[in-house]
Amino acid sequence: TAMLRLGGQVFTANSESSSVAKGETLEDTVRTFASYADIITLRHPQPGSVQGASRFANIPVLNAGDGIGEHPTQAMLDTFTIREELGTVNGLTITLVGDLKNGRTVHSLARVLAQYKNVTLNYVSPASLAMPESVKRDVALRAPYVEQHEFAELTDAVLAKTDVLYVTRVQRERFACEDEYERARSAFVIDNGVMRKCKRNMIVMHPLPRVTEIAPEVDTDQRAAYFRQMQYGMFVRMALLALVLCRNF
Repeated sequence: TAMLRLGGQVFTANSESSSVAKGETLEDTVRTFASYADIITLRHPQPGSVQGASRFANIPVLNAGDGIGEHPTQAMLDTFTIREELGTVNGLTITLVGDLKNGRTVHSLARVLAQYKNVTLNYVSPASLAMPESVKRDVALRAPYVEQHEFAELTDAVLAKTDVLYVTRVQRERFACEDEYERARSAFVIDNGVMRKCKRNMIVMHPLPRVTEIAPEVDTDQRAAYFRQMQYGMFVRMALLALVLCRNF
């Protein structure tokens, strides 16, 4: 959508419909696309794959998500959403909830938020889905003044101090056991009862799609920013494409 609104054209391919199904390597796919396009936006299930593939392209390659690794453009639009909705990122308490182990959006977001001043990061998840040590270590090294706290429950005390409640989907595809998935999925559900314990001037965010982690009844709360977040994302990606492709932008 972002490219189309800028007046460009888009063609897509996936592993089922492209030559990948015939055994073509990612490197060859990237080289092929680079012959036809001005920019590549790549999503791949293997962490680090986009960075590796970019070495084989002579055009810009944007990371649209690499498995459980990173999602840089989502972090950009998330940060933009916070600034648009609350006016600043500095000094805020951001509470990340859900699958923090496999959720690439929160990995990238935590690292971006570490660039701001006096930020507090709360990580709320089951122990089996905790934020990776590598992410926490990166945040601590880049910004030792950023406070990081881990919680197994979304307590009233945490909610009372939260400026941004960032909820993530517990992803079925990350679990081998159905029972484990069901337990994790039901651990944190944001509904009107939870919202009554939050600040009046705060926002709820979600990278979407959601399943059951945010009840539909929350959608009418003015603090529910996740659909506005989606629109901000289109504008941020338009800006990113323009910056990368237009030398005089």
